[in-house]
Amino acid sequence: MTNIAERPSRTKLTARQLASLRSQLEADRERTGMHIDTVTDEMGAFVTARRDTATDDEHDPEGPTLAFERSQSSAIRGQSQQHLVEIDIALLRMDEGRYGLCKSCGNEIALGRLQVRPQAALCISCAEHVR
Repeated sequence: MTNIAERPSRTKLTARQLASLRSQLEADRERTGMHIDTVTDEMGAFVTARRDTATDDEHDPEGPTLAFERSQSSAIRGQSQQHLVEIDIALLRMDEGRYGLCKSCGNEIALGRLQVRPQAALCISCAEHVR
């Protein structure tokens, strides 16, 4: 682990690279927000469909299917909400001048990694140790 005093305080990404990555993050944030809204609407439809059917789960052929779909949608919504948090943290780190620096070791995160996963907060080496 690098001593905090030795850590770089600013990323070496160019203004153009940062602008491109910010654009990617903002577009992904918008898509993810719309996806959350869609999944939330679908979950509401499951509840409505469930309300309109018989309440006897044991004999209701749709009961297990609706419960499974609602459970899957809930998991997808949770993952999407977590992704949104990661995007917001990346944008905050960008505003603070810490974007592109590993939050664990302080080393630079490779540009290729950021281009594929712009919300990445860990370099590849530290991310492998988290697994």
